[in-house]
Amino acid sequence: MNDPHSSRRDFLKASALAGLTASIAGCSAPNPPCGATATEPAALRGGVSVTRPRPSGGKPVHDLTTQPLEKVRVGVIGLNRGMAHLDACLDIECCEITAVCDLRDDRAKHAAAECVKAGAKFPAIYSGTEHVWEKMVERDDMDVVYIATPWAWHVPMALAAMQHGKHAFVEVPAAVTVEDCWSLVDASEKTRRHCVLLENCCYGETEMFVLNMAMEGVFGELTHAECAYLHDLRQVLFSLGEEGDWRRDYHWKYNGNLYPTHGLGPVAQYLGIGRGDQFQSLVSMSSAEKSLTLYRDAQKPNGGIHAGEKYLCGDMNTSIIKTVLGRTIMIQHDVVSPRPYSRVNALYGTGGTFMDYPARLALDNPGKHGLKAEDSEAWLEDGDMKTMREKFTHPLWRKLRERARDFGHDGMDFVINWDMMHRLHEGRTPDSVVYDAAAWSSIIELSSRSAAAGAPVPMPDFGRELWRTLQPSAIAG
Repeated sequence: MNDPHSSRRDFLKASALAGLTASIAGCSAPNPPCGATATEPAALRGGVSVTRPRPSGGKPVHDLTTQPLEKVRVGVIGLNRGMAHLDACLDIECCEITAVCDLRDDRAKHAAAECVKAGAKFPAIYSGTEHVWEKMVERDDMDVVYIATPWAWHVPMALAAMQHGKHAFVEVPAAVTVEDCWSLVDASEKTRRHCVLLENCCYGETEMFVLNMAMEGVFGELTHAECAYLHDLRQVLFSLGEEGDWRRDYHWKYNGNLYPTHGLGPVAQYLGIGRGDQFQSLVSMSSAEKSLTLYRDAQKPNGGIHAGEKYLCGDMNTSIIKTVLGRTIMIQHDVVSPRPYSRVNALYGTGGTFMDYPARLALDNPGKHGLKAEDSEAWLEDGDMKTMREKFTHPLWRKLRERARDFGHDGMDFVINWDMMHRLHEGRTPDSVVYDAAAWSSIIELSSRSAAAGAPVPMPDFGRELWRTLQPSAIAG
């Protein structure tokens, strides 16, 4: 749902950006300390991430199970990115598309036609106005609402969906501000509805291969991870009628990591964040802003109408996260430098190291796994790497590879939807829940706070100490 009109900009400024403005402004005051607001605990307590009391009526949702469903009835809002989810659901036997919604009539009608083409029922169509989605989420024939819209709409749509008894499946990031992350957590706990981040990269074949090795102890004791979103999006950021209508806005409002979850989600699962370990503090810094301005001035996109824009976000943002157990995570963001795509995706432990782009693995004791290699300082050769792939490919990919191959992002778009839908079909808890969605998304504001303050900031514990007793996520099992 792309809206180039001023009302969308007003909404963005009033909701998603207000919290950051207040937090950065407070960094010059002696009380509360930098990175804290008047409504948040100001510092780490006993070396553990700050948290909040649970509001009355809320209950933890880390293991929330629901009534099994013969058919999982689905509504989709936002039929640009949302078409990937709709197409996957049409190929999943336990799903039924009941409604589609987009600001643009042509997209909504196309989505409905695709349902019929696939042999499904013609879904209800909602389109044409900014708030037509509010009518859709009131329907009583939906179990799940997919939210694949510009970021400023994620939180209000997810809250409305949960308040009307639907599970909210939200595209990345789930929220932009820490306050909005807490709103999602509180709503999920109060309504007993799932709020799931649609982080497809957690379901990539390589990411699940590394996760499986980590769970099987191949890396020994885990100590460090690296991740990133490095993707040249300069042309996309000026694409009117698409993401350029709204995504570029964040480059003149934030100076931090604007898109953390693709890299962070998988490595958080490797390390058991929220399940045995917890984010504790973050320090962040950004390079100078150069590339987006130079690209705009040289290319003069859209006839030069963007000449007056001043961008705040540095070309490269690098953040370091410290966990309660003393592990570290490096996370980077750069969408304006000319370079090949990479999410870095690296994992270090006492027994081995994995690095991606391209995928490489080094092991302290290769012979333990029946490999030919003897040198722990060398990456495994192709034959040994193939052996490890055959041994540790995740069961979901063994099961779904052939079905997934025709879907987007190398099949991960199908795998995430298949797994999520079958968990609801059987009444089981999704692989990630609202605490993960909040923790991974909160990096946007936290990195901006730290970069502005020139100092570390504490990281919220959205699960309210649950991490101390939880087992690894369902996807790991």
